Amino acid sequence: MTELEKLQNNLPYNFKDSELEMIKFNATKKCHFLNSLDIFETTLRQRAISDLFGTTGENVTVLPDFNCDNGKNIHVGKEFLMNYNGTILDVAKVEIGDYVMIGPNTLISTVNHPLSPKMRRQNLATATPVKIGNDVWIGANVTILPGVTIGSNVVIAAGAVVTKDVADNCVIGGVPAKLIKAIENDL
Repeated sequence: MTELEKLQNNLPYNFKDSELEMIKFNATKKCHFLNSLDIFETTLRQRAISDLFGTTGENVTVLPDFNCDNGKNIHVGKEFLMNYNGTILDVAKVEIGDYVMIGPNTLISTVNHPLSPKMRRQNLATATPVKIGNDVWIGANVTILPGVTIGSNVVIAAGAVVTKDVADNCVIGGVPAKLIKAIENDL
């Protein structure tokens, strides 16, 4: 089994494998191109985002500097906003719904490394998908860890570290993030 096949089958894989490194380098090149475009070149930016991401809805905005591991594993809905200095480590799939706003300096990660130093020296990693529902507002400096599912109509307070799944219709915050309060869905 190749390292890519191991990754795709949720098995530990060697992240320094040449095929996986080429995927990452290709994404890095596309991110660099996107980040180099003038912010007012909206048509070119939309094309660059569509080329980088797996799928996009209408009116997708990704501000500089954006970075990702694969790009094609990112799927966003309509009216998506990724503010400045966003990073999505999309080794596994990242699904983001409609009307999602992500604050600056936010990290969404699907990748993890072993606790064992012996296994880390073997360059092993694992990846689990992240899913974010509709009408989610993620504040600045938030970290979302691998395997997390966030429901719809959720507000994540600035600086939160989301380590567990989040239900619909709530505000969460803190390190690790915890429920602050339930909120109404007025749609």
